[in-house]
Amino acid sequence: MRTSSYFASKPLLSLLAFLTVLLLVLITLRDQLSPWTIGFRGVRVTVGGSTEPTAAAATPNDRLLGGLLSPDFDEQSCLSRYQITLYRKTSTHILSSYLLSKLRKYEALHKKCAPNTPLFQKSIEQIKLNHSTDQLECNYVVLSPYDGIGNRMLSVTATFLYALLTDRVMLIDLPEDMVDLLCEPFPGTTWYLPSDFPIKGLQWFNKHSQNSYGYLVEKNLINTDPKAPPSSLPSSVYVHLMHDMREDHLHVRFFCDDDQLVISKINWVLLRTNQYIIPGLFIIPKYAEELERMFPSKETAFHHLGRYLLHPSNTVWGMIMRYHDSYLTKSKETIGIQIRNYSHWAPISAKNAYEQVVRCTQQELILPGVNLNQSQTFPLTSTKATSKTVLLVSLSRDVYERLYNMYYEHPTTTGELISVYQPSHEEQQKFFNKFHNYKAMAEIWLLSFSDVLVTTAVSTFGYVSYSLAGIKPWYLWTAILDRNITNHPCRRALSIDPCYHTPPHFNCKTGGKADPRNIVPYVRQCDDYTHDPAIKLYD
Repeated sequence: MRTSSYFASKPLLSLLAFLTVLLLVLITLRDQLSPWTIGFRGVRVTVGGSTEPTAAAATPNDRLLGGLLSPDFDEQSCLSRYQITLYRKTSTHILSSYLLSKLRKYEALHKKCAPNTPLFQKSIEQIKLNHSTDQLECNYVVLSPYDGIGNRMLSVTATFLYALLTDRVMLIDLPEDMVDLLCEPFPGTTWYLPSDFPIKGLQWFNKHSQNSYGYLVEKNLINTDPKAPPSSLPSSVYVHLMHDMREDHLHVRFFCDDDQLVISKINWVLLRTNQYIIPGLFIIPKYAEELERMFPSKETAFHHLGRYLLHPSNTVWGMIMRYHDSYLTKSKETIGIQIRNYSHWAPISAKNAYEQVVRCTQQELILPGVNLNQSQTFPLTSTKATSKTVLLVSLSRDVYERLYNMYYEHPTTTGELISVYQPSHEEQQKFFNKFHNYKAMAEIWLLSFSDVLVTTAVSTFGYVSYSLAGIKPWYLWTAILDRNITNHPCRRALSIDPCYHTPPHFNCKTGGKADPRNIVPYVRQCDDYTHDPAIKLYD
């Protein structure tokens, strides 16, 4: 009987051995799949009347983020790129395979046209001829970032989307205070403008600059006929999309179809903006179909592009890891709270800010209340009490000390243990300070690792943190939005995309005013900024 049973089981053992080997092979192959392969594994969904394949959702510890990132990097040159999955929660937002294919094509274009290549040098020579041509393989958009780190991250990402839409190569005129802040985002090349670029002083261009598109149109110095040949147009043009842009309707013509046709024929576009202009790109009819294919879920535009493009340098990543591993790994849930005091137009005292945070987090059941009865204690049990960690980010230390003392001096009503940490307190925003920017960027990324976020309304710092995280925050209301913030301490965001604060109010057909909130259904009034017309993307 034993012999019979033994021989009967041999085929079964062989089958099990074969399946084990097959499984190991499949696991190995899975890790080696290119983003192209991953990008087309998924269901098909209807987008704008057509079908578009979607990529498979990212899985935990997926270092390529579902095919979003290229595998063609030296990991040591930018540790954050592939290590981010160890810290940030896995995105639940599906990627479009069309977006992935656009990114791979862009990477090839950038490598071909980057600084120090023959094609780049050929395009530089065209600048000296003072007119454009359709004979160049490479056209460019050059961004001069401005304002705080939040504004810069938003404008860099928005400019990159414009480059994707127009088949341009994006380069950054790097300010001194952004050196060693971000990793190179494209494999085997650079996105920084060379110091010997022939057009100087881009950081000083403004809405009055005589090489701006608005000025050239106003003075009839540029051919605005959409059928005009490139040779009739200048070799470069400055586009002014700063916060003061809408005071001059000629600059806002950038968002008109016919003007986009004209600008598309100019070899070099020089851009300055401190705004998140992506919702403005979504209201340009010329790009509507392309954007629908790239972002079936409209409000994920910054979420996907920011995670693709923005990677802290090794210097900043070291700061992030050291702080996270020292303080933010001791509990199962991290609550990120970001406080911004708009001292010029919506000032709030430390006491009122603290009380607003407490009311918000307790009303929304984010954090527990405390029992002011000092004699009340909770008996020790064999199981550990549930704990939460609060990461508080603010220029001031006052709110941190009040919140820390509240949970240190009093037991919570739920028995939970609450730890409160604040990485820095710079007291005031420091422009053009590299080390201040290091800390600011590190804190944005630390916030983006949170399970729950509470951010100050209208703050670009908060926008970047929650959009990278891919979660809808609670907005701490500000006095400019509602003077009675006692009754309305916070509200839940309706979208994970940032807000465009100063969009164009321009009717491209009549030349008069138009409401940008009434052009397409997925671009509407921002949910955190109701004082003026401002727009963001919604699904």
